[in-house]
Amino acid sequence: MITQVELLWLEGQIERWIRFGRAAGEHIVDRRARRLDFRPGAVFALVRWRSGEYGTVESRIAVLRAVAPGEAFTTHPFVAPGAEILLNISGWAKVQSVLSAIDAVEGQGLRPEDVAPDYWRHVGARIGVGLPPRGYDRARHRAWLLRRRLAR
Repeated sequence: MITQVELLWLEGQIERWIRFGRAAGEHIVDRRARRLDFRPGAVFALVRWRSGEYGTVESRIAVLRAVAPGEAFTTHPFVAPGAEILLNISGWAKVQSVLSAIDAVEGQGLRPEDVAPDYWRHVGARIGVGLPPRGYDRARHRAWLLRRRLAR
């Protein structure tokens, strides 16, 4: 089962884009819209921003994991059929905090889609209550890779 994400870019009005993740395919609808496909297990971040008459109306970020057939999932806007939600944050200040956490992971030479899914749950929980998330380091990443290898 492929998870499809609908992206849209209407300058200054609506923006839906992927902050990180490895897409398995891309389908261009027109010059403003496209659809990305993600394989089961792929982790990606979907950013949504919308402007209204008086400025920003919506700013959200979600870190999602594409699911395999038979796995439980949650529906999410612009994601078909849905995904496992690891993080779901709204409000520009909180979205900026999540983007900073992503930048910190990348600053260590790691790809955000490869880090432990539990870390994104942690980031969402901490930022959601107004606390800074703990950092993700190479030792924690090494432990995640070993845990994942043992699970196979």
